[in-house]
Amino acid sequence: MFIQVIEGRTDDPEALRMRDEIWHRDLQPGAVGYLGSTGGVTTNGDVIIVVRFESEEAAQANAARPEQSEWWAETEKCFDGPVRFHDTTDVQQMRHGGADDAGFVQVMEGHVTDREQARQLEDQSDEVLADVRPDLIGTTTAFFPDDTFTEVAYFTSEQEARAGESAEIPPDVAERFAQWEGVMKVDRYLDLSDPWMASAT
Repeated sequence: MFIQVIEGRTDDPEALRMRDEIWHRDLQPGAVGYLGSTGGVTTNGDVIIVVRFESEEAAQANAARPEQSEWWAETEKCFDGPVRFHDTTDVQQMRHGGADDAGFVQVMEGHVTDREQARQLEDQSDEVLADVRPDLIGTTTAFFPDDTFTEVAYFTSEQEARAGESAEIPPDVAERFAQWEGVMKVDRYLDLSDPWMASAT
């Protein structure tokens, strides 16, 4: 899987969302290898869009389409300042349900001190989290070559996610989470209360 993370700021989230809807209506049918996307705007105007393709080659082929360039030229105007792109094929997923049904999405960005240990901890936590955090229906973690990461966590609703955050968890799960925090240093949280969800199916 190939993931592209697009970030910036906007003072017109509705205009940006409209551009997103136009892409899915007019350009998605011709985007070979497109798997889906998650995006949105936080309450303070931070934009994050995470796009998934089957491969880097498929993503490059989409980017090379003239209609894609035309769409982006207009979409870029919705951003207030520069737009940042981060690409990777180093992706890890966890699914406990249909992520496209998420009512709340939290994105965590940071840096990883031990990528292999982080991968193992996330694998080990998959089944455990399904039991102790039923509100968490999936995650997608993108690891980048500069040892940074973006993790997208999908929740049933914001209310249930907040309740899950404050609920007491078993000691062994707490210990494992502490280990995860030791290798996955979160620098920034972005909460998407109205996430834009799309998939190829």
